[in-house]
Amino acid sequence: MKRIIHLGLAATAIAVLPQFGFAQEAAEAAEAEAAAPGFDEIGPYIMTTLLFCMAGFLVFFMAAGFAMLEGGLVRSKNVTMQMTKNIALFSIAAIMYWLVGFNTMYPGDFNGYFAIGGQTVLDPVGVAAADAALDYASIGSDFFFQLVFVAATASIVSGALAERIKLWPFLIFVVILTGFMYPISGSWKWGAGWLDAMGFQDFAGSTVVHSVGGWAALAGAIVLGPRLGKYGKDGKVHPMPGSNLALATLGTFILWLGWFGFNGGSQLAMGTVGDVSDVSRIFANTNMAAASGAVTALILSQVMYKKPDLTMVLNGALAGLVSITAEPLAPTLFGALWIGAVGGVIVVLTIPMLDKLKIDDVVGAVPVHLFAGIWGTIAVIFYNGDANLMTQLTGIVAYGVFTFVASLIIWFILKAVMGIRVGEEEEIAGLDMSELGMEAYPEFSKG
Repeated sequence: MKRIIHLGLAATAIAVLPQFGFAQEAAEAAEAEAAAPGFDEIGPYIMTTLLFCMAGFLVFFMAAGFAMLEGGLVRSKNVTMQMTKNIALFSIAAIMYWLVGFNTMYPGDFNGYFAIGGQTVLDPVGVAAADAALDYASIGSDFFFQLVFVAATASIVSGALAERIKLWPFLIFVVILTGFMYPISGSWKWGAGWLDAMGFQDFAGSTVVHSVGGWAALAGAIVLGPRLGKYGKDGKVHPMPGSNLALATLGTFILWLGWFGFNGGSQLAMGTVGDVSDVSRIFANTNMAAASGAVTALILSQVMYKKPDLTMVLNGALAGLVSITAEPLAPTLFGALWIGAVGGVIVVLTIPMLDKLKIDDVVGAVPVHLFAGIWGTIAVIFYNGDANLMTQLTGIVAYGVFTFVASLIIWFILKAVMGIRVGEEEEIAGLDMSELGMEAYPEFSKG
């Protein structure tokens, strides 16, 4: 009988004890789950990181847009050089922004003017929620999103100085622009610097990105001088048609597509209904400004030249995009329409103005990115209640003086030390053969 009782107790223990163990494990798991952050806490981090990645991919694709636009608007003997410059400048920008640029532009505590930063360090592999910036996004996504902006700035310079600049001096300038100049001035607004403290408003970079590229391009065009034969002794302008307007049109559409990431990603948040709705509003306004800029340039070129000019239409769309970039969220669709339309007018009127000044801008980068960028920065005051005219003008002047003067100095130094322009024979033969020894369209070459 005692044996039977002992066996029964043992069997009962074997059956019951695991249940107690399972119950304890379930309680511990429930406790851990309760302690872990819920989606309300981690959701904004996840969604904003996703926004930066998707928007960054779109802005990255703008590198292809710039390459195609420039390749279509230069003569066939210089196409390979433009392709080389564009892939090289993006790659240099990526390295320099990692090395010093990102932490120079976003240095944390600094004097409000500049603080040269060090290398970018990403979040650890498999970072825990407790160690992540749950109020914002991952370092990798933020770094990548900001990186593609600086590359766009360098691309602006590339197009304006095409067909006569040497490759290596240009790339040295890109190193300085992307590693130091752009990050320093960018910190004044986006890095919580002195212009941000004043209340200067620039949502996605009409001034911080586009005007900076435009000022650097203008300085380079002045120091470099015009292409051979562009301007006659009598002041007459000799047109130099691009090699492939189909390619230039493709480039414009790619840039238009990329701009949705450029402006939409600059919402910098996608963790709430309001944020997502605002991103969609930015998309709609960005598209409207581009469309109105194109249509305005189409009509105005017809009026001025008796025939529509495709290159003006392409640049009109881009000018509309640049114009809305400083404030793509607040305007109504009608507001975006007339802001973009003014950008289209600016392009059609200022491209001939530069020719009268004998400033040779091959692709119209200065009118599109500098002049329309200035307009877009001023236009912020019409819809953003936090903006005022004097502060906006202060920002425009500050970026202009710093970038233009610094660029002039760098271009003059490069000109004195190593020369920045190819020789006459090389320019006549084309930079593809003289600088690179290969042609984009070898089957069409003479001989």
